[in-house]
This record gives sequence, structure tokens and C-alpha cells, in this order.
Amino acid sequence: MSRIFVTGSVEGLGRSAAEALISAGHELVVHARNDRRADALDDLVAKGAHVVVGDLARMDDVRAVAEGVNRLGRMDAVIHNAGVEQGASLLPVNVVAPYVLTALIERPARLVYISSGMHRGGRPDLTDVDWSGARRTHSYSDSKLFVTALALFIARTWPDVFTNVVDPGWVPTRMGGAAASDDLRLGHVTQAWLVGSDDPEVQVTGRYWFHQARQQPAPATGDEAFQEELVYSLARYTGVTLP
Repeated sequence: MSRIFVTGSVEGLGRSAAEALISAGHELVVHARNDRRADALDDLVAKGAHVVVGDLARMDDVRAVAEGVNRLGRMDAVIHNAGVEQGASLLPVNVVAPYVLTALIERPARLVYISSGMHRGGRPDLTDVDWSGARRTHSYSDSKLFVTALALFIARTWPDVFTNVVDPGWVPTRMGGAAASDDLRLGHVTQAWLVGSDDPEVQVTGRYWFHQARQQPAPATGDEAFQEELVYSLARYTGVTLP
């Protein structure tokens, strides 16, 4: 049994991953944006899950979430699932929060970051980036390119952690919309497999996955100079450095 933290666990792919993992016997720490939304996790709590609450668009809340997770003890794995498609919280939730949580949560054995096939349309350009979200400076595709590059930086610099990226496909969640053409039933399978399986195939790092198959991400995400620029920019904005 592993202890696993999943961000954005109230609905969609995060919820599906949490349900699959707790059904497989793992100890789950789930996350909701606020107390009202946390009520939707009561059935998982009844099965033994712990809940942490915090708005990942707010820096103080992100720190509080990290502190809450650490109080529960070291995680074996973290799935950085939470994400938004648009609005002022785009960069704070999709990029800043995974960075800060990675830095502040006691280092686990496995990390998974959720990307998107749309990252291939993103721009590896941090010019005039506003991490606070006060100004709209970058797109959803940019945000997913950034988080993919962040994950590959972690994989490169933390060789003791199995760090991987998952494209769950375009699935009909609330964020994906009803027109999404991919299979919702497959959307959570890869990330749950990567953190909950003893399969030797998942004991790897720095891979980009789609439906349990390896793919190549956009070349820019593996550019070490861009990775370093990204991490430096995030550290300067947040005041938090990766250990």
C-alpha cells in the first residue's frame, strides 16, 4: 500500500484516479479548493482518505496545502492533477502551484504531472510572463508546455524520484467539455498506474505518456536552457526554491 496525494480530486480525472487508487488499497490524500467542495469527498473519507483544502490560485493556500500534506507524513507519490483551462487562475493553478507544491512537499518516490496534447502548440517564451494571473499573458497550451518542461527538469535534477508526465487525452470532463472525443474511462488509468503499480515498466523517469504508451513531447520541453529559465522565473516570483 502506498500513500498518494492527488490534487484536484473532487471531480473529473482527479476523482477517477483517487477512486481507482483507494479501491486498490492505497492510502489517499485528496484535495478540494474549499470546504464546500470538500463535502463531495465524504464518500472517499469514509473509505479512509484524508482531505486537504486550499485554493491553488492563492499562494498562501498553496503553502497551507503543502503543510497539511506534510503533517500527514511523507507521501509515496503525488499526482499534480489540478488544472484550469482559462481565466485569471490559468498560470497560478497550472504551473505555479505544481512548482510550489513540488518544492514544499517532502520529496516522494514518484511524481506525476498532468499535461495535454495541446502543449505542442505552446510557446517556450517567458517574455512578460505574469505568474500572478493579474494579466493574461499566456495560453492554456503555453501553461501545459511549461508544466511539462518543469516535470522534465525535476526528472533530470532529482534522479532518485520517478517523475513522469501524462497526457490524459481530450476527455469529456467539466473542463474538457461534452464534445471531447477521447474515452473518459481511460483518462485516469495511466496516472494511477504510474503511482500505484509495481510494474517494472513504470519504474522510469522523464517519460511522457498517453494511455500507458510512451510518446515524445514537444522538443522545447526538453531544452535544458529553457527549463532552467522557467524554474528561475518561478523561484523569483514565488520566493520558493526547489531543494
